[in-house]
Amino acid sequence: MSETAEAPPPAPEVPVSFGRTATRSGDGRADPLLEVRDLHTHYPVRRSMREAATRRPRSVVRAVDGVSLSLARGEMLALVGESGCGKTTTAQTVLGMVAPTSGSIRVNGTDIAGLTARRMRPFRRAVQMIYQDPYESLDQRFRVWQTVEEPLLVHGLGGSRAERRRHVDQALERVGLSPAELFADRYPHELSGGQRQRVAIAASLVLGPELLLADEPVSMLDVSVRAGVLSLLDSLRRETDLGILMITHDLSTAAHFADRIAVMYLGRVIEQGPADQVVHDPQHPYTKALLSVVPTLERRQGGRRQILTGETPDPVRIPPGCRFHPRCPVAVEACRTSQPELRPVGAPEADHEAACLLAAPPG
Repeated sequence: MSETAEAPPPAPEVPVSFGRTATRSGDGRADPLLEVRDLHTHYPVRRSMREAATRRPRSVVRAVDGVSLSLARGEMLALVGESGCGKTTTAQTVLGMVAPTSGSIRVNGTDIAGLTARRMRPFRRAVQMIYQDPYESLDQRFRVWQTVEEPLLVHGLGGSRAERRRHVDQALERVGLSPAELFADRYPHELSGGQRQRVAIAASLVLGPELLLADEPVSMLDVSVRAGVLSLLDSLRRETDLGILMITHDLSTAAHFADRIAVMYLGRVIEQGPADQVVHDPQHPYTKALLSVVPTLERRQGGRRQILTGETPDPVRIPPGCRFHPRCPVAVEACRTSQPELRPVGAPEADHEAACLLAAPPG
């Protein structure tokens, strides 16, 4: 039977809990909630009239250039790197906002590439995103309860208006806006920055997602409220088995809350592993440079900072060999011609990988 002849499935009710039953591979192990393999996302560059007339090949911005990562249920993975390294494009591609050039994105074992709009609806309920700026992500004309209710209306969930309001109140209580009645009728301008971000989180959680993409969720907030929002996300994923991919440029935040860290540079993951291993035993010079500028007690007592020189290379013209070698303080001649792949480093049992010719082998 053709796809167009199938009767559309009835809209499911709002799930009671955010967790789902994990699918399992043939050996009985739980499959990853999210599995990204060799993901490429390129943006074509507009050609000038002369370039078009001479049929010059169109250049592309290689924003994401071979990213592979996985995320288990109840796990928080921090994607770390400088601005412009491809973190947000990776998240947008996973969410389906940007079409990948190549590669696979599997959620619960299902490859989402090429799915029709109707078949994408369950995926869009299962994967939600928290944006960086709570002052822009909330509609100023909507009261809080309307903002949180809107996803239910879009997906046709929640039943009657009274039932939807009950789901809204539960979501607000879950994110710490309690009692819900105190906040439900307010407009965004009547809330603090931290309260606005909690409303955004509630609007993401009301559909019962399995995977949450948090794009710099606290970078626009005062330092005094950042810990509260991050602790909220940490408790949610522990209580509900929610997987969280957190994008951040702050390694100190990642080290404290994330289970694993993946460090990106110029469109590729150049180091990944358990958070404590990456922070306390970094193997890539770029990771070491990022960690050297994190304020610590040792730094205040005279620890040395490593300031990278030069600018990040143009993603249209990525240098040959190791893409970090033009800025690397320890690069050797082989780094100019050989592009290193991720390989095991450090302790054999650590599941720690780095893409560096000079990284210590496992052992």
